[in-house]
Amino acid sequence: MNTLQILGLIALPILIWLYWLERRRHRRTTERMGRALQDMSGRLTVDAHTGLLTLAGFEARLAEEVQRVGRTDGSLSILSLSLDNFTLITNGFDSIGAAQIVQSVATRLSEAAGPEARVATLSGSDYLVITSGGGRIGSLLAERIQKAFAQPVPAGASGRSAPVSCSIGVAVYPQHGNQAEIASLAGLALRKAQEAGPGHWRLYEPAMGQQARDEAVLVQDLRQAVAEGQLELYFQPKIDARSLQVTAAESLVRWHHPTRGFVSPGVFIPLAERYGLIGDIGDWVIQAACEAAAQWAEIGLRMRVAVNISGHQMRQTDLVEKIVATLRLHQLEPGRFTCEITETVAMEDTAATRLTFEKMGRAGLHVSIDDFGTGYSSLASLRQLPAAELKIDRAFVTELETSEKARNIARSVIELARSLKLRVVAEGVETPGQRDILAGLGYNDLQGFLFCMPVNAAEIQRMATGGGGPAGRVGFRDSLYATDFQGELAGRATEPGALRG
Repeated sequence: MNTLQILGLIALPILIWLYWLERRRHRRTTERMGRALQDMSGRLTVDAHTGLLTLAGFEARLAEEVQRVGRTDGSLSILSLSLDNFTLITNGFDSIGAAQIVQSVATRLSEAAGPEARVATLSGSDYLVITSGGGRIGSLLAERIQKAFAQPVPAGASGRSAPVSCSIGVAVYPQHGNQAEIASLAGLALRKAQEAGPGHWRLYEPAMGQQARDEAVLVQDLRQAVAEGQLELYFQPKIDARSLQVTAAESLVRWHHPTRGFVSPGVFIPLAERYGLIGDIGDWVIQAACEAAAQWAEIGLRMRVAVNISGHQMRQTDLVEKIVATLRLHQLEPGRFTCEITETVAMEDTAATRLTFEKMGRAGLHVSIDDFGTGYSSLASLRQLPAAELKIDRAFVTELETSEKARNIARSVIELARSLKLRVVAEGVETPGQRDILAGLGYNDLQGFLFCMPVNAAEIQRMATGGGGPAGRVGFRDSLYATDFQGELAGRATEPGALRG
């Protein structure tokens, strides 16, 4: 045996040993990478705070379930769920309390869904649920979940709780759509449920898909209408209940579509809010209303103009600054500009809306609480707002002649307003009987088709200068032609039974 052979025999076990070490290191590295990938996959598919599936986890589970029902000719129900007024609920708690509510909601939702269903969280207020079965199973599950939220949700160890309701949309695979679109179809059903108000559920119908496509086209047309100035501002006069003369006018936006004709604000305003156009439309309305008021001032008509302010606008940090700048541009008094804010928005009591209200008060803007009686305002909360006026919802006016309950509500509102030194307006007045009841109760201003339909700015000007028109039977208060607005307010304050103007 020569030297090379001897060296080869010595090196062979060393090489085998080195190979074995490398194989072991490689195996351990592979195992660590596998565990890391598994851990990462778990983090991506399961929400650490609630223990529910994430969106990625839901999509993975949906893919598995689709394969399973494909082999058995079964069905899946997908529920798209959204908590109603979730922001308003959590605003009453600190960050810890809000997080505890989210955890409590997740727990209750999982328990209501049952062990056969899987729940995914998209946010603190939005969830997806997947379960085996067709439309009947999905509908029963939706009802069970809503019943589960009939009782307030606890906020952890604080001892406090929050009332929570939810809206739900249900879609069935493969009956309603394929794997890629089924969650979106459940979302369409959810939107239809939300349109009916809080605490409703809806099963998807094919007509919803066509409606969604039509809505998408209408939204694009609305974007174009805003950009190209197709919107027009109309005004409905407010009438003094005693003299039956015009005292102010509310701005109402109108859209004359080039092919569809008149599109109701009840159709396009919700679309604008849903798709982020309400801010641009709101800015345009403020500008157009001030332009009209400035034009009226040129003929001597110094009339207060009212503009509806949306919840989105109330949350804008520069809303009041924009209003004040526009008023200055057109040389208008802040007291001649009324911000009509619905009671529901006024009661949000978020930091943003509180700040906006404070700015409105400091700027001297005239604030009106609109649709009063439909929200949940308290005497204490009303006293904290810089409001000068309450506007009772038309639903109470409609039944004044036939319902003692409606008359009692109207009477209660005027008594509340007097205790707070607020003016009161009633909208939706359509009959002489309604007019007489409201005037007898002491309402300050009335508004409705009995007196005048909404008309454009030019028609208001023509009426004010004695040109008649569709509302020619109503005159304008003489003080609107006064040159001293502060004197007008002082004179009004001395009128018998007058409230703060």
